[in-house]
Amino acid sequence: MHRPVLDGIEAASSGTRSKTSHVISRLLTLRGLALLHDGLMGAAALLLSFALRLDITGFSANVWSFVAAAALFGCVVSTTGFFLGLNRGIWRYASLSDFLAIAGVATASIAIFSVLEFLVNRLNSIPRSSILIAWAFTIVLLAGPRAVYRAYRNQHDVRRGKVAKGSAKNVLLIGATDNAEAFIRTNNERQRASFQVLAILDERGRRTGRAIRGVPVVGPLEKLPQILERFEARGRRVESIILTRSRDEYQQYAKLEELVDVAAQHKIELLTLPNMLDMKSIDAEIELRPIKLEDLLQRAPVGSDTQKIAAMIGGLNVMITGAGGSIGSELARQVADLAPLNLVLVDANEYALYCIKSELSQKHPASRIHAVLCNVREREAISSVVEAHAPNLIFHAAALKHVPMVEAQPIEGIFTNVIGTRNVADAALRWNVSKMIMVSTDKAVNPANVMGATKRMAEMYCQAMDLAQATLSTRFMTVRFGNVLGSAGSVVPLFEQQIKAGGPLTVTHPEIVRFFMTIPEACMLVLQAAAAHEPDIIHERGRIFVLDMGSPVKIADLAKNLIRLSGRRPDVDIQIAYTGLRPGEKLYEELFDCNEKLSETGSPGILAASARSIERAVIERIFDEMQRMIDDLNVEGALRLLQSTVPEFTPGSEIQATMSSARSLRQ
Repeated sequence: MHRPVLDGIEAASSGTRSKTSHVISRLLTLRGLALLHDGLMGAAALLLSFALRLDITGFSANVWSFVAAAALFGCVVSTTGFFLGLNRGIWRYASLSDFLAIAGVATASIAIFSVLEFLVNRLNSIPRSSILIAWAFTIVLLAGPRAVYRAYRNQHDVRRGKVAKGSAKNVLLIGATDNAEAFIRTNNERQRASFQVLAILDERGRRTGRAIRGVPVVGPLEKLPQILERFEARGRRVESIILTRSRDEYQQYAKLEELVDVAAQHKIELLTLPNMLDMKSIDAEIELRPIKLEDLLQRAPVGSDTQKIAAMIGGLNVMITGAGGSIGSELARQVADLAPLNLVLVDANEYALYCIKSELSQKHPASRIHAVLCNVREREAISSVVEAHAPNLIFHAAALKHVPMVEAQPIEGIFTNVIGTRNVADAALRWNVSKMIMVSTDKAVNPANVMGATKRMAEMYCQAMDLAQATLSTRFMTVRFGNVLGSAGSVVPLFEQQIKAGGPLTVTHPEIVRFFMTIPEACMLVLQAAAAHEPDIIHERGRIFVLDMGSPVKIADLAKNLIRLSGRRPDVDIQIAYTGLRPGEKLYEELFDCNEKLSETGSPGILAASARSIERAVIERIFDEMQRMIDDLNVEGALRLLQSTVPEFTPGSEIQATMSSARSLRQ
């Protein structure tokens, strides 16, 4: 190796050693000074106790013996503080825990000193009552300098940060909580405060007129508009409102919609605070999160049996079809967290599959995650995948679900949703998969579009397989739920794009309603349904598990809330335009058919429907015929067979026109 290179390495090594030794030297110096301080304060405390206990004559007559006792006590305090770690504390951040440690050191030191004095001269050389006085003085003299230093540093940081004060955001806190106190304390102790907390509002008004760390609690939530106007009149406009409670707590004390409305009217951003008590460092960045649409659903979170789910997944091979989609990818995330033996991700979309595989591989580098590019339409291909990876569980989430698109191309929807489901189910049965769970939709109930009808037909196939296999090992389960916020094809991303463009937001009908759930909630309940129900009793097979979606939400209200969350006002800053129902669209969706028999499952958030089923031999003949229709591109025949299999399906005008057009072409 060249000499210049060696010289450089040696210089760098020498610099590192020098820096390390400097840090160690500084640390030892600071800890040594802290020990010296504690010893001197201990000695001073005992001398003060003697002076307070005795008159001048009595004190001066035994001054040297008192000085010797004080020196001994100072050594005891310093040594005790060393062993109890008192000198390791950082004075700048001295707090209640340090005060408790000081009280412990003072108590232990007094006890040790009393024993030593008793062994030496039976406590005859000092007034015995002075020991108790010395204990109090020790606490005061050890804690006082620390408190003074902390106050000085805080004031010093405020003076240094005055340049940044002008750039600090003026904020209001909602909620006189422990989290609010921690936020104010952390913000004040930073060298450059990011926020200027003007006031706190208490939702229940019980702490109005009081203060938290000097910040006044100015009133209840009802007075928020007046308080905002008052600060603006003083030239201190509020830029952000920060919620200090969790979403679930706000359901008890406040209506988030009202807060969002007030914030939108005053063009103020509405943010939520993380749990400040979980922050590891004062200098860590405080990550405030904007209020999201799911926060406004006002749904109580559904509990889940995580132990049962983990027992179902842990150490087994799990396969997910449609793993690149919204539901499939979230299922993959939640399954990967539960340590499966192998996780097989199947999708026909190369880029979507690559994305979810990369994400999970980075998060779980030790896990065995396989990405398989395969279309569920390909019967032999999907069978080969199941044979090669031998999954114990299959979650079938692959589907075409965009209603107008499937309405315009019904053969594509039937091929993927109907035939694709049969291919996966047959492969599961052929290769002895323990359980297959199909993800369905509320659009399968009294379907008014091809997408819903195809999903109902897929449900019927899984029902027939489950009922026919009562004595065999493979279970076929169906889980049905409504819309999920933020999924591919959801109305929410469209609304967000329209808001960015300045509007208008397009809603099909002012009275249209839908059930909504967040993607993680829906996927957790799918796992819950799969884990909690493994009956082998014949009358419990073939049931469809339905997720409790809460109350339906008006799409128009959804649009208004999204506008408010963007800091603008509905029908003032951004308009809402009603465009009319799209082909195959209903005003409302249903989770159950009126003819379906409902039953409790014992799991919160999950119900069971005993829907009409068809014998396996019959449904297999129907599916064989459907496959022939698809192979012949016989759109009319496929739609007629779909309608006869799902008699509650009421085709829209576009599908009727498609059938008529196909009939004319064939003639």
